[in-house]
Amino acid sequence: MTVRAYAVERAGGPVQVHTYDAAPLGPLDVLVAVTHCGVCRTDVGMVDDEWGISAYPVVAGHEAIGVVEALGDRVDRGRLAVGQRVGVGATAGSCFACEWCLSGRQQLCPAKDNTAVRGDGGAFASHVRATDWRHVYPIPDAIASEHAGPLLCAGTTVFAPLVRQGIRPTDRVAVVGIGGLGHLAIQFLAAWGCHVTAVSSTPDKEADARRFGAHAFVATGGATDGATGGATGGGTGGRTGGATGLAAVANSFDHILSTVSADLPWDAYLATLRPHGTLCVLGVFDGTMTLSPLSLVPGERRIVGGVTAPPAQTRQMLDFAARHGIRPTVETFPAARLDEALEHVRRGRARYRAVVEF
Repeated sequence: MTVRAYAVERAGGPVQVHTYDAAPLGPLDVLVAVTHCGVCRTDVGMVDDEWGISAYPVVAGHEAIGVVEALGDRVDRGRLAVGQRVGVGATAGSCFACEWCLSGRQQLCPAKDNTAVRGDGGAFASHVRATDWRHVYPIPDAIASEHAGPLLCAGTTVFAPLVRQGIRPTDRVAVVGIGGLGHLAIQFLAAWGCHVTAVSSTPDKEADARRFGAHAFVATGGATDGATGGATGGGTGGRTGGATGLAAVANSFDHILSTVSADLPWDAYLATLRPHGTLCVLGVFDGTMTLSPLSLVPGERRIVGGVTAPPAQTRQMLDFAARHGIRPTVETFPAARLDEALEHVRRGRARYRAVVEF
């Protein structure tokens, strides 16, 4: 069959219609006809070749929702069926044989199939393929398709620390950045039962943060609003201020989720953690983290990274989101305006997630 895709032929170039013949289905493959796809900061990074790994033409997109059109002959028909509404996220397959896959940590598989970096195999297209059906997610009826897409990248990225880092309902948690990741993190944490503090560079987003479920708000005066944050997005933010605003919440938090693509005054943020507190870094920026060992050692604090969740946790996330009414705030664009959607995200103007309809 012929796939109609929306490709970029050069770094930062315009979107053009690109067609290609899809290869025959493998035994574990699932072919999905795409109806909606979120636009992540990572998609902009691939289109613009921010990390020097893009192979043109680039068809980005990795937050796809659609309908199963075909199944490989070894796909479990008890789990998936032609015509079923499903999602394909940042990971479309993994080996299920390495130590990471066998222990339920498929997000760490060295052979995983990253939808976002395939070249011309992304989800800004009429169809997207998952190379292993176990990475395809039935979407709960309670979640609309335009809301489901961002949950498969931004949603799983901020939900995973709740499980992997053992965040408890009694914990006090700060979310740095109220953007694509941050506005979902606030909702998940509030529904989890935590006391949530939203941290942003200015007071402009306080009303939104409280609407999402934040109990408290801190304005730092630095570039931490998270508007351009993505699960694996790049950024060019330099070291920012914010120590003054953070001083008022010193020694307050059990966990911090940093969702921004910017360098921060890390010592000032670590000082807001209680002993044994954890800083989880979910946003990626250009440059090097600089901090004093004294910010870690006396209080036995930790810094950890975070990526999207494995299949089991992603299914838990979708169930939790459906049950608690957690939804991204989205702006929708028809496929013909994909250029505009990419620029919207590139400029940090999305409130709070852009979604393309096909």
